[in-house]
This record gives sequence, C-alpha cells and structure tokens, in this order.
Amino acid sequence: MSVRFDPDPCVTPELRDGICALWAEVSNADGAVGFVPPVTEQDVRPELLGHLTAMAEGRARLVVGRDADDRVVATAFLTLNTHRLMRHWLWVYTVMVHPSLQGRGAGRRLMTAVAETARGIDGISGIRLTCRGGTGLSRFYEACGYKEVGRVPGAIKVADDDFRDDVTMWLELG
Repeated sequence: MSVRFDPDPCVTPELRDGICALWAEVSNADGAVGFVPPVTEQDVRPELLGHLTAMAEGRARLVVGRDADDRVVATAFLTLNTHRLMRHWLWVYTVMVHPSLQGRGAGRRLMTAVAETARGIDGISGIRLTCRGGTGLSRFYEACGYKEVGRVPGAIKVADDDFRDDVTMWLELG
C-alpha cells in the first residue's frame, strides 16, 4: 500500500476524526500510544485535542501519512521545547502506523519524514522520544537511527501487575 507523508497538514474535521479513529485502532491493537485497550474514539479525543491545541499555538507540528483513499494511516507529533536551554531539540509523540501497515516499511518512512521535518525547523539538531519497554519498539527506533539514552524501570503501569520501562531514545540530526 502506498502512503504519502505530509508535514503540517491543514487541520480539518476530517483530519481530526481520522487521527482519532487511527489512535483508537492502534490502541486496540495493543499499540503503545498512551492507552491500554479497550478504548473508544471518545477516550482518545481529549488527548488529541491537546496535541491540536499545541499545534494551533505554534508549539507542535504534525506529520501525517495518508493512503491512496486519503485515509489517515500514520501520525507523529513534533513538540518544540520552550525551555531556553533545550530549544535545539524537539520531542516526538504519538507515533502511530495503522496495524494493517505494520511491518511493511510505513513506520520507517514515517520516521524519515519526521527527521526531514525536524531538519527543516531552524535550530533543531536532535529528536527525543520515549517508548514503552517490552514492546520491541526500541529495536524499531534503533533501526531508524535512534540510540537508547535512558531508561526508567517500571515507570509505565499498564495493569495492576504489569509495569514497563520508560525508554528514552535520541536521534542526532547533525
């Protein structure tokens, strides 16, 4: 399946609803994007609105992937730092690829689009993200050029008896 990636798309109700649907689908497929299944689009919507508000205020950017039918199938939010000593790097949040596309190269292409977008932002020299341990995501990000630079054991609670590491990854854009 062909996916095109666009930075900074115009936020329309269709885009908002498409991201919301994707987020629920990824979450319900056990994706590590801030929720534990089962979730509904209504559960996800407040978090999405927070990202969209940050975009409207100029604090965040979006890279979105769409299929040939213009359906949202991938996203990543790039959040700028406001602290004066950390404005040279940004955070990447809510990296998602539709479950039907996982393992088919769309994730790597999304992360390439994220790096290209970050390189286009004046003064940005690095990207930082976190991922949930025990999911294989750190291996994926390493394959995309990121390095593990930190780990907090048991920082993420996904169930009463299931605690996961919070893994910090870094990509130098230099």
